[in-house]
Amino acid sequence: MGAGSPDHEADVTQPAQPDAEFVQLFTKHQRRLFLLILTQIHDPIEAEEVLQNVNVIIWKKCNQFQAGTNFLAWAGAIVTFEVLKYRSRRTRERLVFSDEFLATVAAETLERSDELELRRVALKDCIQKLRRQDRELIEQRYSPGETGKNLAEVVGRPANSVYQSLGRIRRNLMECIQRQLTAEVR
Repeated sequence: MGAGSPDHEADVTQPAQPDAEFVQLFTKHQRRLFLLILTQIHDPIEAEEVLQNVNVIIWKKCNQFQAGTNFLAWAGAIVTFEVLKYRSRRTRERLVFSDEFLATVAAETLERSDELELRRVALKDCIQKLRRQDRELIEQRYSPGETGKNLAEVVGRPANSVYQSLGRIRRNLMECIQRQLTAEVR
């Protein structure tokens, strides 16, 4: 084929297409990447925006990822740079953490991502094992914008009673999570 053939031009102008393994890794790690960003940017809407930028870069650089290596670490480096870019645009905010602090948090989050994911899955399972009224109470309490005092008014109980119930439910959840994690290690 000559240099001007359509096939040659397609090779030059078409971006690299990710293979099935890359797409699977990309999809599998979306939640972890979002949580990594969220540890550094506390506004979920802003974190979503950064994740979208990260996803575009990951997709464009798919041919730079080496199969068999740690996708999360590779993508995590992209997250770090995008968060730094985001932070440099947001320096007008009153409370700004140092780049070193955020890098430490990001590294810790990446190190612990497998453990945190296991805890999240265990928590979800343990919440489903709660008695219906306990599950409803804890879900109501952690609804966006909800407070313990407001919840007490909604359920028609004294605030102290609601706080005691929530404390008991949290202890039960923590014990359930610990049992599940211990069982998985064995």
